[in-house]
Amino acid sequence: MSARRDAPYDVGFGKPPAASQFKPGQSGNPKDRPKGALNLATTIRKSLRERITVVENGKRRQISKLEAAITQLVNRAVKGDARAIQQLLGLAPLFDSDTGPASSLSGSDVDRGVMAGILKRLGCDDPSVGSTRVSKE
Repeated sequence: MSARRDAPYDVGFGKPPAASQFKPGQSGNPKDRPKGALNLATTIRKSLRERITVVENGKRRQISKLEAAITQLVNRAVKGDARAIQQLLGLAPLFDSDTGPASSLSGSDVDRGVMAGILKRLGCDDPSVGSTRVSKE
């Protein structure tokens, strides 16, 4: 009888006993990532934006680490390093939209090519078979 009256509120679903509640300032997950800690993507992005000093043609210049890494990759590819060429070609579509495989064709040309291939596989060599025409009767 006295235990229930001493409690400041009813103990039940969603209302744990006061003794088992977190104390003020205590986290529910004490081994969690500390405040201000950076995740991997943020750390990499921050590191690639850092400026370094390089000497080009006898002159000192400040460039980002990303720019320096790309410059080194391009220089190795130009010298004939097959691995660097492969990496550079893999990165090319990300930086230059004109180098994509379908960039020389407009959307309608690509669609026509796909439809022609489908019709050819179906055995319809006549291009008018696949077209939709509305006839006025």
